[in-house]
Amino acid sequence: MAGLRLFAHHGFSKTSTRELAEAASVNVASISYYFGDKAGLYRAVFFEPMGGSADDEVARFNGPTLSLQQALQGFYAGFLEPLKQGDVARQCMKLHFREVLEPSGLWPHDMAHGIRPLHEALLTVLARQLRVRPEAVGADAELLSLAVCIAGLGVHMHVGRDVIDTLAPGLVGDAGSIDVWSERLVRFGMAMVRAEAQRRGVILLGESSA
Repeated sequence: MAGLRLFAHHGFSKTSTRELAEAASVNVASISYYFGDKAGLYRAVFFEPMGGSADDEVARFNGPTLSLQQALQGFYAGFLEPLKQGDVARQCMKLHFREVLEPSGLWPHDMAHGIRPLHEALLTVLARQLRVRPEAVGADAELLSLAVCIAGLGVHMHVGRDVIDTLAPGLVGDAGSIDVWSERLVRFGMAMVRAEAQRRGVILLGESSA
């Protein structure tokens, strides 16, 4: 947690091992003992505080027996649950922004093993609902756009938190309000999928034409 605070605020290169040790109230040697070096600590800080893995997150929402509502509930739960950690979530997001602007080499790994698997699993869910053949998914611009927009609702809760707090104070606060937001995002996401289903002239799984 000390590393998260310092790396998020100063970045990797401008944070010294001495500062890290002092902030954590430990001996400098503890960094090499537990993490190998400063880069090892940075890697742990970058990937671990939010918890979970891409496989765990995918398992929440990508199942052939899940309804659209159940899939979106699992999808958005994965996005919003970390917000209940309060300032930790904000610092993690700030650190990820820094990684994009001041790359240390972790961003490609995060994309390949964290972000992309979730995106591809969401595409699988949407393709199943909209009757898109697996081989056609990559060329379906509307489906790809829909996945980006659905994920964007969850992403904005992290990257736009300061904006949300300024424009609509009180909408995001304690764990209870975050659960309410999760329910809202499910409704909004379902509305987007239904609009695309109507455009395509298909009926979503488990829904009638009435």
